[in-house]
Amino acid sequence: MTLVRNSPVSLYQQIADQLRADIARGAFEPTGRLPSEAEMGATFDVSRVTVRLALDDLEREGLIERRKGKGTFVAGKQVRHRIDTLRSFHETLKMQGLEAKMQVIDLRAIETPEALQRHFGSRCALLERLHTVSNDPIAVGRSFLPIDLSGIAKKELKERPTYALIEDNAGRSIVNAEIAIGARSADRRITSIVQANPGAFLLVMERNSYFADRTCAESSEFFIRPERYKFVLGNHST
Repeated sequence: MTLVRNSPVSLYQQIADQLRADIARGAFEPTGRLPSEAEMGATFDVSRVTVRLALDDLEREGLIERRKGKGTFVAGKQVRHRIDTLRSFHETLKMQGLEAKMQVIDLRAIETPEALQRHFGSRCALLERLHTVSNDPIAVGRSFLPIDLSGIAKKELKERPTYALIEDNAGRSIVNAEIAIGARSADRRITSIVQANPGAFLLVMERNSYFADRTCAESSEFFIRPERYKFVLGNHST
């Protein structure tokens, strides 16, 4: 947009008007992230102070939200997760065109928790990964997996979703999953990883996935920042 320098409408108001229009037409989809103040200053050929005044207007109107150290986002922009579609957490992010990445926190062989011993025997693999969108933490995934997966290379763990790892290892497909969704206060370690306030309530998705013979393929928990994530139930398949 070219600003009208001799207009009775101030430059920051013209910028705010343009950003309102851009938000309305979905210009910042799918992440909801606006350009930085410096980038907008260069685009409009104005100072960062002028850009900041425009953003102040939009924030007062509830159109945007500023996240310290993260940037400026369209208010209420959330990742959507279809719970009626069999798809891994990471795939759900990627399918929305998001810049989704996984960071390995932990992978090791452990004694299987008692409740899961009937599925995995006395030893299983524990995999923890941080899921991010545009480098912004979204969730921590904690998965209990067959012991065979405890030796997978980190490169694979950073690039491949859990379902793909399991199916390749087992040589068969996951066909269904049982999902429970709730909220609970997370421990300090989890809130620190997802950059939430200590003791904050997070969305928790519990998932058990199965092969065709009802053998359990994995048992996972995802601790999710609620302001960035929404579970939806569709009425058609994708």
